Amino acid sequence: MTTTASDAGAVLLPDLGEDIEEADVLQVYVSVGDLIAVEQPIVEIETEKATLDLPSPVTGTVTEIHVRTGDTIRPGDPVLSVTSSDEPASTPTSPAAETIVIPDPAELPDPDEPPPGSAEPVLETLPVPEAPPQPLQDTRDHPAPILRVPPAARPPLTEGDLETRPVFASPSARRFAREIGVDIRTVPGSGPGGRIDLDDIKRHARETPAQAPDPGHSTRSPGPLPDFSEFGSVERVPMTRLRRTIKRNMSESWHEIPHVTLFHTADVTELEQVRRDYRERAEEAGGRLTITAILLKIAAAALKAHPHVNSSIDAEADELVLKHYVHLGVAVDTPRGLVVPVIRDVDEKNIIEISVELTDISERARSGDLGLQDFRGSSFTVTNLGGMGTGHFTPIIHHPNTAILGIGRAERRPVWSEPLNDWEPRSILPLSFTFDHRVMDGADGARFMTWIADVIRQPLVLALGS
Repeated sequence: MTTTASDAGAVLLPDLGEDIEEADVLQVYVSVGDLIAVEQPIVEIETEKATLDLPSPVTGTVTEIHVRTGDTIRPGDPVLSVTSSDEPASTPTSPAAETIVIPDPAELPDPDEPPPGSAEPVLETLPVPEAPPQPLQDTRDHPAPILRVPPAARPPLTEGDLETRPVFASPSARRFAREIGVDIRTVPGSGPGGRIDLDDIKRHARETPAQAPDPGHSTRSPGPLPDFSEFGSVERVPMTRLRRTIKRNMSESWHEIPHVTLFHTADVTELEQVRRDYRERAEEAGGRLTITAILLKIAAAALKAHPHVNSSIDAEADELVLKHYVHLGVAVDTPRGLVVPVIRDVDEKNIIEISVELTDISERARSGDLGLQDFRGSSFTVTNLGGMGTGHFTPIIHHPNTAILGIGRAERRPVWSEPLNDWEPRSILPLSFTFDHRVMDGADGARFMTWIADVIRQPLVLALGS
């Protein structure tokens, strides 16, 4: 059923999924007075993982636009207001639809200081306008009063408390605490039910004496940069949201995961012949049969043979999450930066099907046409820098995976042949395998790499399918 504007009023930014908490507005497609239809793009937004158009969930006339290019918005924020064409543009606000106004934080009492003359804990309740009793409604439109307990009124936490105390905090708050070296269990929360927000973490970091850093996790700041303009002309270019996300994710992965990289080489002479033999067949199906497509199939078979590589580690529970599916992330270089879309169920597809899907997802990644679902659920990652002339390199694990396979540029080299008792030219492919040392030992990684190299040398063991 089509939803009319009069049913909705305001179009809100929907839940974007998988801990994505905000998005940047890149472009607004509509203007006040425009008639819009269901599924019509209204704004273009950029999240941590993708750029996408937000479709309208309603039909109606745009009466107000709440966002501008460059704004940062969160799920639940209003994007625009609409009304059906047979309604006036604005109607008096009824008591049932009265808006609860949250005062400007600058006008509220400082939560760090209790009221003068009182040493007792004080609950600060944000004022809510009185309204007649109403039926139960969506709490997002009528938020409950926020209760805050001043930090001075809270008793200090003991060692026993830290072991048993539940921690209520969003993923972004936990990540921020890790980045600045704060044990989130020690942070008193000022939100409802003791929920911890960013301000609580910042306040706790300011009030807690600095301690020696954990040698296994460096949190030392590099300090301020010098004034580079003293040495010549400079220019500052703001990072895009995707670049900022890559910076944060790579730093978190590098600091949290003990990386080990093994280098190997594989003879791809026969594999290259297979690629040439099946190239036209792949093109007829709409794909391009590349070494990457074939290695995706080989990697999927290797993960079936070595299931502990196809896993994630739950550090808090001390458990290894073994995945019974094989969804492979493929690193794609785009004008916006590196993205890792996912090809699902690679173990169940033949090489022709994989080549078609890889061609499609790579083209859509470069044109910015991928959705959020295209980036979710990878269990292992493959990245190929051979097209840039790179040999061996040290790829960084794509969290929460525990390993990544890097592919370099194949080269023709003379290799001694025992049957021929002579040198012969062979195509040698450099491979780099980075793994989480908490999950695998060096011998495990070596066995995984040897398995892949053996299959590459004997490509006919792979079933190409019909």
